[in-house]
Amino acid sequence: MLRRLLSLTRPLYWLYEKRLLKEVKGGPVPKHLGLILDGNRRYARALGLSPVKGHEFGVRKAYEVLEWCLEMGIKTVTVWVFSTDNFKRPPEEVEELMRLFVREAERMAEDHRILEHQVRVRFIGRREGFSEEVLRALERLEAKTQHHQGMVLNIALGYGGREEIVDAVKRLLLEAWERGLSPKEVAEGLTPLDIDRHLYTAGLPDPDFIIRTSGEIRLSGFLLWQSAYSEFYFADVLWPEFRRIDFLRALRSYQARERRFGR
Repeated sequence: MLRRLLSLTRPLYWLYEKRLLKEVKGGPVPKHLGLILDGNRRYARALGLSPVKGHEFGVRKAYEVLEWCLEMGIKTVTVWVFSTDNFKRPPEEVEELMRLFVREAERMAEDHRILEHQVRVRFIGRREGFSEEVLRALERLEAKTQHHQGMVLNIALGYGGREEIVDAVKRLLLEAWERGLSPKEVAEGLTPLDIDRHLYTAGLPDPDFIIRTSGEIRLSGFLLWQSAYSEFYFADVLWPEFRRIDFLRALRSYQARERRFGR
């Protein structure tokens, strides 16, 4: 019965997706899209599987969504994969995630979508806590794609928004010290642009639009500084269940908004 119902509804979804694509295709798209990939573990639990299986499903979905972003012409995408707080998860889960990071970094270095579309992959976040094996895999992928001229894909690993701001201020102060400036001189001349140019995302536009899956209505520290004027969209589906229809609905919502930047 369920199989028959699915076969009957599939054409309706296809028609709806086609209509949605037509609606959003001619409209503005974000220059920089942020994605909070939430719900992998809950998805796995619902299926009676281990958390790591949920993360593997999440990886597959990330590749799909990357293709959708390329299709829509989005120039910069930042995906939050692993936070600084995630190191507190059970050791066996963290260990499996580290193996997953190595495997996927190596796979991305040879992925035809990355190569054909000239996607430049960057890793943002603190690198302390990651093994040499993980760091080598990440650095090889960054080096292989550093001259690509297409989409910029930021993968946030070991990332926390507060930590990013702290790191930016540290770099700013060390730079000022090297130039012989006093703390008073730094404080008197400090501007938001000074912080901007020391962030992990320095040189990139701030995110226009941030999507979070799983129904949670919070940022949890994602791009805290950069998201001051971002538009947000909270999808009720878990990340592995995020469909192209959900993506297009989110873009339609973005296109319907008036961005005033505090004015």
